[in-house]
Amino acid sequence: MALLTLTSPHAHGRNSTSRVMMTVTLATVPGLLVTTALFGFGTLVNVVLAVVVAMLAEALVLRIRQRPLGFFLKDYSALLTGVLLGLALPPLAPWWVTVVATAFAIVFGKQLYGGMGNNPFNPAMLGYALVLVSFPVQMTTNWAVSSQMADQPLAGLLDAITTIFSGSGADAFTGATPLDTYKHLISNSTAVELQKLPTFNGWMAGGWEWVNIAYLVGGLFLVYRRIITWHIPVAMLAALSLCSIVLGWDPDMYTPVSLHLFTGATMLGAFFIATDPVSAATTPRGKLIYGAGVGILVYVIRTWGAYPDAVAFGVLLMNLAAPFIDAYTQPRTYGHEKARRGLTSKEAR
Repeated sequence: MALLTLTSPHAHGRNSTSRVMMTVTLATVPGLLVTTALFGFGTLVNVVLAVVVAMLAEALVLRIRQRPLGFFLKDYSALLTGVLLGLALPPLAPWWVTVVATAFAIVFGKQLYGGMGNNPFNPAMLGYALVLVSFPVQMTTNWAVSSQMADQPLAGLLDAITTIFSGSGADAFTGATPLDTYKHLISNSTAVELQKLPTFNGWMAGGWEWVNIAYLVGGLFLVYRRIITWHIPVAMLAALSLCSIVLGWDPDMYTPVSLHLFTGATMLGAFFIATDPVSAATTPRGKLIYGAGVGILVYVIRTWGAYPDAVAFGVLLMNLAAPFIDAYTQPRTYGHEKARRGLTSKEAR
């Protein structure tokens, strides 16, 4: 009687790469809707443009590499990269900024390393960091101010498209983000005085608090669906909060914890960017260390660095450390008393 020989794994889940990517993309919809409602259609136009450029760049490189287009494009990883970049970029950034960031993310951040699963850095944040360093003016002064939306034509889709592709009229209803404003003006003012500025119109952060809450809802949905685990988001937000409370307890000197958590790309970064399964740490303990490292770096760069928001730099720097974190946080193997961590001398050779 012949025996049937099977190799592991013997069980599998319903999640495929394309299903995971589409689920993450759908989880960003609440944040996109709230951003559009508060700041106009600029972000929506950016997302559409970034997705088109991402898919075209992916197809071009796949053609050059002589890889099947349909198989790789249907995993929707390029689509998700475009969505995340469109959400992270300023709503009224010139069209060429979006094109440069997205093309660089796909070609140099992903395909240069061999495609999905081989990239050591988060492609979207690599593209974002490139344009932030290369075009600081366009990346820091093209943020729409929610308090001006009622009196400006930006609320119309056609006006947003015209502004992004021609650049005309953007100065009338754009400005710095709450993080940028607070960081540069608090030395000559007080927290109470800054709260009266149009940038902070709203509950506490000029509408950005609702955007971050929307991304929080989407992120909790991903945790519920087990697309991501809680380790990285909780560790990042806890480390960022702890640093802000301990080191920046005086709101008349430093940005308060409420602004750190509910402005900028904090929730988008915690649930959608730092949790990238390819470039982030993968072990349970490693995820906690990785997330905490991102949170600490975000606080340090926001407080003492040159850039008001630091999620991209925090994630990219911890991407460098992720392989080492995983190597030294391996869980205990069944049947062994101690976990095997790090590299042995034979493996190092």
